[in-house]
Amino acid sequence: TITATQTTFTGSPTTIISTTTSGPPFPEQTASTTVSTPSISSSPVTVTTSGFTETGSTIKPTTSGPTFSGSTSHSTTTVTETSSPMTTTATRTAPTISTVITTTTTSGPSSPGPTVSTAVSTPSAPTSPASVTTSGTTTTESFTTSLGTTSSNITTIIATTIITSKSLSPGSSSTSGPTATSSAPGESWWLCNCTMAVCIEDDIVQVIPIICNPPPKPTCTNGLSPVRVIDDDGCCWHWECDCYCTGWGDPHYVTFDGLYYSYQGNCTYVLVEEISKKVDNFGVYIDNYNCDTRDIVSCPRALILRHETQEVRIATVKPNTLQVEVTVNQQAVALPYKKFGLSIYESGINCVVEIPELKMNMTYNGLSFSIRLPHSLFGNNTQGQCGTCNNNTADDCMLPNGNIAENCETMADHWQVVDPSKPQCSPGLIPTKPPSTTPTQPCKESSICELLWGSVFEPCHSFVWPEKYYKACVFDSCILPNLDLECSSLQIYAATCADQSVCIDWRSHTNGVCSYKCPSDKEYRACGPIKEITCKSSQQNETSTKHVEGCFCPNGTMLYDSAIDVCVKTCGCVGVDKIPREFGERFTVDCQDCICLEGGNGIVCQPHECAKHNKTNCDGEGFYEVNEVNSEDSCCPIVTCKCNTSLCVAKIPKCKLGFEVHSYIPSGQCCPVYQCVPKRVCVHQNAEFLPNSSVFVDKCQNCICTNEVNISTQLNIISCERIPCNTYCEPGYERQPVKGECCGRCVQTKCVIHTASNSDLILSPGEFKNDPYNNCTIYSCVNIRNQFISSTSEITCPAFNEERCKPGTITLLPNGCCKTCAPLDSPTPCSVRQRKDFIVYKGCRSEHSIVMTECEGTCGTFSLYSAEANSMEHSCSCCRESRTAVREVKLKCPTGHSISHKYVYVESCSCQDTECNSSQSSESHSREGNDRKRTLNRIKRAINLTSK
Repeated sequence: TITATQTTFTGSPTTIISTTTSGPPFPEQTASTTVSTPSISSSPVTVTTSGFTETGSTIKPTTSGPTFSGSTSHSTTTVTETSSPMTTTATRTAPTISTVITTTTTSGPSSPGPTVSTAVSTPSAPTSPASVTTSGTTTTESFTTSLGTTSSNITTIIATTIITSKSLSPGSSSTSGPTATSSAPGESWWLCNCTMAVCIEDDIVQVIPIICNPPPKPTCTNGLSPVRVIDDDGCCWHWECDCYCTGWGDPHYVTFDGLYYSYQGNCTYVLVEEISKKVDNFGVYIDNYNCDTRDIVSCPRALILRHETQEVRIATVKPNTLQVEVTVNQQAVALPYKKFGLSIYESGINCVVEIPELKMNMTYNGLSFSIRLPHSLFGNNTQGQCGTCNNNTADDCMLPNGNIAENCETMADHWQVVDPSKPQCSPGLIPTKPPSTTPTQPCKESSICELLWGSVFEPCHSFVWPEKYYKACVFDSCILPNLDLECSSLQIYAATCADQSVCIDWRSHTNGVCSYKCPSDKEYRACGPIKEITCKSSQQNETSTKHVEGCFCPNGTMLYDSAIDVCVKTCGCVGVDKIPREFGERFTVDCQDCICLEGGNGIVCQPHECAKHNKTNCDGEGFYEVNEVNSEDSCCPIVTCKCNTSLCVAKIPKCKLGFEVHSYIPSGQCCPVYQCVPKRVCVHQNAEFLPNSSVFVDKCQNCICTNEVNISTQLNIISCERIPCNTYCEPGYERQPVKGECCGRCVQTKCVIHTASNSDLILSPGEFKNDPYNNCTIYSCVNIRNQFISSTSEITCPAFNEERCKPGTITLLPNGCCKTCAPLDSPTPCSVRQRKDFIVYKGCRSEHSIVMTECEGTCGTFSLYSAEANSMEHSCSCCRESRTAVREVKLKCPTGHSISHKYVYVESCSCQDTECNSSQSSESHSREGNDRKRTLNRIKRAINLTSK
């Protein structure tokens, strides 16, 4: 571009024309400019320079000047620049006209030999030599960035003009045109195209075009590429390393300067705050929580940004998902949101918060976050878990007091903030020992982590080294193998690569573990635009080389608006129903007749009008009016009569068993008519039985519900038959009625005793019977608590020696079992005889047989006739005890307890007189009765022994 500027002064005018050629360097540049002025300075002269004709490496500007009528003579002065410093000689004619000086500067990096020629024409006049000297100098301006010093070369050509003032021709008038204000020596001002003018003195002006040489590219410790930053003068630029902090997983951090560490605190912490407060209420904070049942590791739950009067909170909706919700000052907001210099919008899977004034950018998606701050505004002035942004990792673990911790895990504990929702967190307490970031047990890392070193991410390795992300991935896969948190390491690495203009499509290589599903109307793209083009935004192609993954509109469609998430093929209108409409399309929504118009608000609506219908009257009990949807016009309901039986007065009757309510609605009515009708069932004991079903009346009958109807009761008749009984019972048993049984039951009433001779004896309770074949065996029956117990008693005979009996005197005792000698002339003397037996008293019995004694023997007894008395005289002597003792024995009772019992023990016996009966028959009868009682007592003792 060549610019020619002409300024005309009145009186002794001086015209300075500055021509500057700028642009990229060329091997050779040749520029020529021709300026012509009329012979009489009567009006301002305008010179226009336009156009380049490029041939090879030579650029020739073409300049056209004004056209004058008539014949005019003029001379030409040519200034040629060959090097710097340089000297130029100009030959000038027409002393009556002011001198025109043209300075031409060619800018750019070093050229082999730039040649610039300028032709200046003045009106013809006598020639007088004038000397013009042009000197060129090259200066260097220096500046310092965060990574060192870069330089910019500024080539300055100073044109010094020597003015010779002459009188104007008679009749001439002063020229008119732009009037320049006077400037003091040393004063400077900016011209266009990064050109500075400096007033030297008087009419001498120094024109300084600035030439920028590319500064050397520095290396950023965070591994990212530096960014270009325009200088304050707006002409040149320099490199800076942006402050870029990221976090992901459970969680892992990379500080502004690229230092990696992991920290598992579950409180709220400072990520970024200013050391020296320059921005009002600025800070970024993270809310962590324990994301596993063992409370070993933590995950980010929310990211909080404070700026001036606003607090933005981006919280995870569901753990371990890419779903977030946004609140501003504790109120939910819709995206995009823009207020008070703060902007929130969605970009792919991320929620983005920007503060344009601060050139600040923050993203969060539920699994990872990133914070980008410009070094020019925040360099050397950040603190928190993201460290100090100064391109030096040595001080990234700085504590709030300015000291440097030995590791960032310890440092992170000190950046707690007060959070009312976490009373267990108290800033200022001595932090606990940081958990180990190395798995306690060796484990095999997930195969997904190996993708970071593979061919999938290889294009990014030269831009961002994946070592720290691989380390975090292995940690997550070992500590929390069931949460798929290793996906977050790949995702944040891919996002960092995308920030460096390297797009990686990686999710398709994870075998579905890290898949991302989009809504049905959108498609997933790993390399989508940061800001999707919408119908409301610019239609120009996106020139940014950075990308972001997420869900985007399919090819052939575009997003209608960032606030209306609808993909459209043509940009028409989208209303509250979110259905795309074309311009000119008419439609009805929410009972409004609308049309989509181009321009204005887009959609114009008016209330929908309904056709008139005759009014429907709903008379009659139970009827009410209702509006039904019109299938032809949903906005215009049809009034119909509906029946509601709850509005009826009649009550539903309660029918007795076997009957049910039948109702019918007469034609044209709403309320039903009720009546009880038979159900054609049988009824028994408050239960209904269907025909042919069994009816239980009692166990003694088989009953069934028949189809026959009792005319009087209108119920079906129950028919029953008696159950047949078997009346036979075993010997000793009798059939007796039992409650709840039909045929009774064979109940034992006697004892059944199987004898040794294989015969059966039937004895009633209390009955005794001798064995038919052995008189020494006695059977008895006892009923104890409805249990029939039979017992067998064996009579033990006293010792008997047949040799002591005289022949023919052996006989049986009255018991019919034991043998004895019949009494003869030599009677047996009265003596003590011992025997063993059990003592039974009041149902209690001795545990063992007791030795008991008794008196037995013959005493002198006679009956003689006394003539003197004329009657029979009797002398009776009885063998009786003469000395006894009382002994004690323990008896066992049936109830289980024991009692002490005393009995009489005979120690000696003797014959003692006793009174004799008057009748022999009575005496014999008494003897027989005594023998029988004695025998019965022995039997009873035997029975008791057997039953026990």
